[in-house]
Amino acid sequence: MNDRRPRRLLAWLGLGYAFLYAPILVLILFSFNESRLVTVWAGFSTRWYAELARNERIIDAALLSLSVAVVSASLATVLGGLAGLALGRCGRFPLRIAFAALLIAPLVMPEVITGLSQLLLFVTLEGAFGWPSERGFATIVIAHATFSLAYVALVVEARLAGLDPALEEAAADLGARPLWAFAGVTLPLIAPALVAGWLLAFTLSLDDLVIASFVTGPGATTLPMVVFSSIRLGLSPQINALAALFVLMALLVVGAAGWLIGRQRRIAAV
Repeated sequence: MNDRRPRRLLAWLGLGYAFLYAPILVLILFSFNESRLVTVWAGFSTRWYAELARNERIIDAALLSLSVAVVSASLATVLGGLAGLALGRCGRFPLRIAFAALLIAPLVMPEVITGLSQLLLFVTLEGAFGWPSERGFATIVIAHATFSLAYVALVVEARLAGLDPALEEAAADLGARPLWAFAGVTLPLIAPALVAGWLLAFTLSLDDLVIASFVTGPGATTLPMVVFSSIRLGLSPQINALAALFVLMALLVVGAAGWLIGRQRRIAAV
């Protein structure tokens, strides 16, 4: 009886993972399909990857999305890291509750409301100061960094909650100034959280469709917007090929991040 229960749990776990990842595997498999129909297998071919390489609209959108994701994730990591430090190390400061509430508001607020409010903000700024003269790369970066920094802040705060403040106090007792104590002690210890926050912010930016649709203009179309508009006209095997490439990229990024975090832990253990 005791032996059957773990097997049942493993079986249910396997079914759950199959439900989540089997469609992705099928999508990748059909990216090598010769047929134009995405549901009919007609033989192995890489023609859709070649077609994708010649599709300038998708390539331009992909480059824009990657650029926005890198810049917005870096900006969110800096701002979110500072916010996480304030919550994790500054104790009870005035308006702490209000600060924390405003910080986590994007986590629970519908994206439609977030995108609409930021659109109204940019329109008001343009009318008052003449900036932004047009909505595009800069407005998307600001919008994505605004809602993703909350995720970074929570990850950093959780990491700080598990650290012993005595380590930083010991550095101060040994004569290290606050900046040097932060750079030499605190920053290396929260580096895994910063990396995790950056990856999370990067993924959120790369995947966003709703907010980007509000804050961009006709001259800047992100990849999710292109994909969404394409599938409304019918499924194309090029989208399968694009998805397969992004799955590969995600695996490489996660693998590299895991290797760096594991290497840092091994160095710290030594």
